[in-house]
Amino acid sequence: MKEVLKALPGTALAAVLYLVGGWDTAIGMMFLLMGLDLTTGVMTAFQQKSAHTQGGGFLSRTFFLGLTRKLTTILMIMLAAALDRALGTQGICRLAAIGFYTANEGLSIVENAALLGVPFPKGLLDALERMRERNDAQPPAEGELH
Repeated sequence: MKEVLKALPGTALAAVLYLVGGWDTAIGMMFLLMGLDLTTGVMTAFQQKSAHTQGGGFLSRTFFLGLTRKLTTILMIMLAAALDRALGTQGICRLAAIGFYTANEGLSIVENAALLGVPFPKGLLDALERMRERNDAQPPAEGELH
């Protein structure tokens, strides 16, 4: 029983990695930006500058909603990876979804940094906006759902 309990976390992680389509630079970047967004969001709340709460302070309910959105994002990546497996599109749906969500996380980090008074290069904001727009505007590849 002890050995089974030791193996359980590794098995669960392997299952999650399979469902999101494996570990690569894209998914690693998305998870990194998710963590940075959570961190900067908490920082803005503790500085009483959050755009998501009345008065700008920290609310556990708001934090929980943010975590729920991030978990839903991961579910969407799982859906995209499953579509790729079903349609044989070799990661196109997954990569488009990861690109979209990564750009959104980056924009949120920049917004949080601006609320904290941290200057940022306009080119970074423009690049993130272009990345999000490009992922939104891409027509489905041949064989993808319309």
